Amino acid sequence: MRRVLASVLLAAALSVPVAPAQADRAEERAKREQAAQVNAQLALTYMKQGNLAAARDKIEKALEQDPDTAGTQMAAGFVYDRLGQDRKAAEHFDEAVKLDRDNADVLNNAAVYECRKGDKKKGQEYFLRAAASPLYRTPEVAYSNAARCARADGRPKDAEKYFRQSLATRADQPEVMLELADVLAESGSYLPARAFLQRYATIAPVTADSLWLGYRVETSLGDRAAADEYARRLLAQFPTSPQAGLLDTARKSQ
Repeated sequence: MRRVLASVLLAAALSVPVAPAQADRAEERAKREQAAQVNAQLALTYMKQGNLAAARDKIEKALEQDPDTAGTQMAAGFVYDRLGQDRKAAEHFDEAVKLDRDNADVLNNAAVYECRKGDKKKGQEYFLRAAASPLYRTPEVAYSNAARCARADGRPKDAEKYFRQSLATRADQPEVMLELADVLAESGSYLPARAFLQRYATIAPVTADSLWLGYRVETSLGDRAAADEYARRLLAQFPTSPQAGLLDTARKSQ
């Protein structure tokens, strides 16, 4: 009995430090996370100020302290992008998405980078995942950005689809209407392009781009009077614009 009791007491004595040790480790972990957060924020501040050497030092310190949070990885992506280290930037943006794959802001930031410098299909996918998140406040922006990404990647049908989804989410977006009209015109769908140009004109002032697009659409549809009216307004309102120069070239070639 004494031996059994001694064994029990010894086991109990050995188990006592476990809880404090776990608490110590948790406290140390929390301190490292907080320090990494501070250093990541300092890295972004230095980056905005143009002090890239300090930004790099701080983000490297943050990654040493806590590489396992999306915020630290996202900050690293921003810093290495600014430093021109594209491969490292892409790796950190991808890691941020892996660590917090349902965070729409993380997805959006990673998508912006991929569409600008990396894999445009991956960027489009990230934008669409952000748009699908119920927590994302502006899904229409994510859809239109996915459309721009697809268009830059030479996929006009996908661009048309996502521009339409953007307008279905929020109808009063004149810039998206104009971009969709341009995509449709480039693909030879002139009647739908005309319809979106007309919608655009009801909610936004004309621009050199909209008048030049209108001229091209009406010329392609064979409406000479409408095309001439677009040309007249373009030359009257934006005589020194690049679009006016394109109009002059187009007329001379006819």
